[in-house]
Amino acid sequence: MKHVIALDVSKGKSTMAIYDRYKQCEFEGELNHTRVDFDWLHQRIEEMTALDGQAPEIVFKATGIYSKPVEKFLAINGHPYCRMNPLEANLQMTKMRRHKTDLSDAHELAKTHFNMDRKSTYQQNDYYEQMRAITRYYDEIDEEMILLRSRMHAILHLSFPELEQLITPSSALFLNVVQLYPHPALLQVHSKTTIKNRLKSNTRKNLSLERAEKKAVILLKVAKNSYPAIEPTDIRCDQVRDYARRIADLIEKKDQLVKQMVAMSEGKKEYKVLRSFPGIGDTTACRLIGELGHIRRFKSAKQLNAYAGIDIMRYQSGNMQYRDRINKRGNKKLRKCFL
Repeated sequence: MKHVIALDVSKGKSTMAIYDRYKQCEFEGELNHTRVDFDWLHQRIEEMTALDGQAPEIVFKATGIYSKPVEKFLAINGHPYCRMNPLEANLQMTKMRRHKTDLSDAHELAKTHFNMDRKSTYQQNDYYEQMRAITRYYDEIDEEMILLRSRMHAILHLSFPELEQLITPSSALFLNVVQLYPHPALLQVHSKTTIKNRLKSNTRKNLSLERAEKKAVILLKVAKNSYPAIEPTDIRCDQVRDYARRIADLIEKKDQLVKQMVAMSEGKKEYKVLRSFPGIGDTTACRLIGELGHIRRFKSAKQLNAYAGIDIMRYQSGNMQYRDRINKRGNKKLRKCFL
């Protein structure tokens, strides 16, 4: 090991410390995440490589989105780096005396690097980065839909409480009925034929005329006996319409995202392997790839289990022994794919 470059990354900048082979600090200062400063760092790395005959080792703690510009710069220029888990880095740098600043963290990260066997971070190609981004987008839509469904459920108990018992709440027909008739009084002003035709023309998925007519008859019958807590002119009727419309749009967006992931993954070996498992469809296979990344970066099944957080945690002291259970310290979104 010749030189070590340690970065303590924060928003828009990094505090940097450079140490030579004798563990002496050569440079300390700030590196702004701009093209000019990154070009300066690249030139400095090239100079150290030419001087030592080998590239310097670069280490920093992962800080979410703030460390992404640093990773991109290093990856584009072909500089290997060690991206550390913040918890692991803090444990390795723990001292009896507490003195924490961005600059002291950068120095400690560099000094401990000489004594630790830290491996270079595996750099995945853009396919896996894009798959993870789409998977996380898919999860965000899921969370938003759960919130909207909860709000819609609360208002329907005021405007049309029987509706959720008549039609499956997760169906496209249900969302269509909520948009058209969020209050039973709105049904009673129309004939069976009008309701049937409106259900047929507005439901996004195919709905036969026969089924639409059956639903129209049931809806009219229930509407006559319903006793809502609010009037059809109440603003909450418009509100629940809006919720149903947004949920329908989000469902369509989820389908588009799955199609996009499948189109990107059809030629990949891991996609074909995952799809061959019973019970794993397109959505689950793509989400697993998005959260796992390049599976070849794991050297053993134990590493993969630890990453997912399904490795066994055991605690025993003297005569006391807790029941074994999974660790749950890994990727919770990956575990969620199996639920």
